[in-house]
Amino acid sequence: MSASSARMDGRAWGVLFVLCGAIFLEGIDVAMLNVALPLIRADMGLSTGMLSGVVSAYVLGYGGFMLLGGRAADLLGRRRMFLLWLTVFLVFSGLGGFATEGWMLLVARFVTGVAAAFMAPAGLALVTGNFPEGPQRVKALGVYAATAAGGFSLGLVAGGLLASLGWRWVFFAPVILSAVILAAAVPLVRDPGAPRGPAGGFDLAGAASITGAMLLLVYGVVNLEHPGGRAGAAGAFAAGLALLAAFVVIERRSASPLVRLGILRSGSLVRVNLAASLFIGSFAGFQFLVTLYLQELRGWSTLQTGLAMLVVGIDTVLAPTVTPRLVNRFGNARVLLGGLVLAVLAYALFLPVGADWAYTAMLPTMLLLGLAFSLAYGPLTMAATEGVAEHEHGLAGGLLYTAIQFGTALGLSAVTAVNVAVLGGGGSGLQALRSALIVPVAAAALGAIVIASGLRTRGTVDPVPPAEPASVNASA
Repeated sequence: MSASSARMDGRAWGVLFVLCGAIFLEGIDVAMLNVALPLIRADMGLSTGMLSGVVSAYVLGYGGFMLLGGRAADLLGRRRMFLLWLTVFLVFSGLGGFATEGWMLLVARFVTGVAAAFMAPAGLALVTGNFPEGPQRVKALGVYAATAAGGFSLGLVAGGLLASLGWRWVFFAPVILSAVILAAAVPLVRDPGAPRGPAGGFDLAGAASITGAMLLLVYGVVNLEHPGGRAGAAGAFAAGLALLAAFVVIERRSASPLVRLGILRSGSLVRVNLAASLFIGSFAGFQFLVTLYLQELRGWSTLQTGLAMLVVGIDTVLAPTVTPRLVNRFGNARVLLGGLVLAVLAYALFLPVGADWAYTAMLPTMLLLGLAFSLAYGPLTMAATEGVAEHEHGLAGGLLYTAIQFGTALGLSAVTAVNVAVLGGGGSGLQALRSALIVPVAAAALGAIVIASGLRTRGTVDPVPPAEPASVNASA
């Protein structure tokens, strides 16, 4: 396959569809479960705390193990990690469907989140590794990002349909999809680069400290939304930051560090990951609020709610067709900035939401969000590995998905905290909703400012410094 050619043969498309199927699976899995939560609570008699724990367990597993998952892909083999953890995802999603007690759901969702944490960065690294830098990679990442974003929006509709058959189908459907993807991945997917096994042995101390830190920090974020859990959140943050400091010390002294700390010195990489956190966090918070508005304030069904958000899925068509052309012409940063500005406008248009708004009044926001995802998600994915050495693409993917997961947790916690505070002060449900809607507007605006601060005359994200030699890593 020539690096100068923008065309992809049948096998290349097959590989891309398999990898896209996996990231679509991850997105649709989360969205479908969110729609089915009320039915799960009614059928199993779960308390509010247990129901919240079902969501939080996945977030803990995903956010806690993401950096370890990204580095494991680089060191142990991307294909190996992808296939192994896709299998784990399949098994535990099925076990969730057979759950009869709340604790069974908690375990199933936690392990499924861990599996996604290893599978997602390995999949992104396989995309960049199988498609040469240039037009082919831009096209491949555009399709990949569109599929990932489409999973969130289409998952709401699929969740509504499946939940009408029974909430357990929300768990069984991913099993069927996982099995199809796995059967196609085994013969098709290849890892073009051999694993770079650490010469000095695997950094177990670094792996334990960073995983513990991520688990504690995510746990702290999740508990911010509960007024009674803020003391525990503060303790989790303190312990998490202490472990993070220990991780830095360990990595500086390690002969074969789990994470090359020098990669974090790149201003462009920091901006991209911060923007990703703010962009996805704003959407997660908005989606949650819209679900509350339509189902609790308006009495819409889960299927009607999913169909209302379906138009956001236009990014699955626009992102792989239009966005790559825009990126080739204007660069990642300018296209990304355009997407963030559209997101700010979309959320702002929803601020005056009324108790009896017609869907035509909501439609401009949904359309603008679809355009925002079309312009933003792909460039975020492309910029996350731009200028990073090939052998560190798993780590770069891990950083991106960690940022996304933290953003999701923060976005949900922030809007929930504002909503609960206004309701506790005697405000109506609509007043609480309007107040909480300010959070997505502010988050998206801050993301736009972050990206605008890094714009250069040619409209590209600053290049990441080249990887340092192994002998320097220990002192990074």
